[in-house]
Amino acid sequence: MAVIGLGIDLVDIDRAERMLARHGERALRRLLFPAEHAYVVGMVHPARHLAVRLAAKEAVFKAFQVLPGSTGIGWRDLEVLRDEEGRPTVALHGRARAVAKLAGGLRVHLSLSHTDRTAGAVAVLERDPSIPE
Repeated sequence: MAVIGLGIDLVDIDRAERMLARHGERALRRLLFPAEHAYVVGMVHPARHLAVRLAAKEAVFKAFQVLPGSTGIGWRDLEVLRDEEGRPTVALHGRARAVAKLAGGLRVHLSLSHTDRTAGAVAVLERDPSIPE
């Protein structure tokens, strides 16, 4: 296995709060998949969880920049989820899925964190020969 891409991003929680206050549901529908939306609005502090998902999507986008065709990847091409043990994962859709399929054998590792003021994410893109191309 070899690391081929790395991305990191930070988002201020205040920015997410302002986005929610100004654009509300419209912004959530534009940026998130239904499962992400349900998770964010179901939390006590939705802006914190929105911010960390935005940071995660941006970090994954940055990790993908080493691959041809990745500049067209958008917010709705990346879905931030939690696995059965609660670890963050990312599902690839649309352009991100097509780019990953062309590259073959890729795995995305994702780490999320937040404080009361800032949300952050790190994404590592790895070539894994055990994954069929």
